[in-house]
Amino acid sequence: MQPACQNLSIVPGTTYRDTARLMQPAFAYRAITVIAGAPVLLTVPGHGLAGDWPIWVRGVTGMPDINREPVKQTPHRAKFIDASTLEVNALSAEGLNPQGGQLVYKTPVDLTGATVEMRFERAGTELLVLSLGQGLEQPSAGTITRELSPAQTALLTGAWTYTLDVTFSDGAITRYFQGGPAAGRCNG
Repeated sequence: MQPACQNLSIVPGTTYRDTARLMQPAFAYRAITVIAGAPVLLTVPGHGLAGDWPIWVRGVTGMPDINREPVKQTPHRAKFIDASTLEVNALSAEGLNPQGGQLVYKTPVDLTGATVEMRFERAGTELLVLSLGQGLEQPSAGTITRELSPAQTALLTGAWTYTLDVTFSDGAITRYFQGGPAAGRCNG
């Protein structure tokens, strides 16, 4: 697997926070039973997501703005409400009569028993290492939140690179992300 190139907009001496989503390459498909409200709520019994996640919606009639084609269009940001309900805050179904459709998403990577490390280097010299519980958190399946303190970001001046690797319980190591400062080019 080729790691994703993701340059980061880190301002030295400030707090940096973001979220990375680790996804399987295969798509999951679930039937939507109800679309209503403002913001729009999608009722999808047993949707299988454990937290907020990028989604696509296909085949809805009566609300064309909700439809987005996987691979060809950017996903909606879905907020997890419960095991049967997701919210798309950017849309409203008020005054519309949406019907049918299908929820589509890439399944989260199972990080049970895995370790995650994010390493920052400059010219082969290690500057900083984050791990789960120390700058990296896993609030839900496949989701990693990254937080660097002002003291940590102060180390990230000039040309630096980073990698985010996952070591699974079977010993397999996968590099999911690599990059550098937002103004730079990805390494690799």
